[in-house]
Amino acid sequence: MEKDIKPPDADWNKFFGPTQVDHFIRQAIQMCWMGLPDDRRTTGEVEAQVRRIVDRALKDFREDGEVFNRK
Repeated sequence: MEKDIKPPDADWNKFFGPTQVDHFIRQAIQMCWMGLPDDRRTTGEVEAQVRRIVDRALKDFREDGEVFNRK
């Protein structure tokens, strides 16, 4: 007898809800803070660097989507 086969990512939606995504983003902000030299550790500098990194990642994501024909 055949079992119902779920796609590998079927359970990801249950695990990666808004709370988990929020946690990952806050962790990334903390890592950025810790990675900055002491003389540049300000909330403004962290915000600028996080935005720069996120903007670059989203640009690459869009570009990859075009290359690999993702919608």
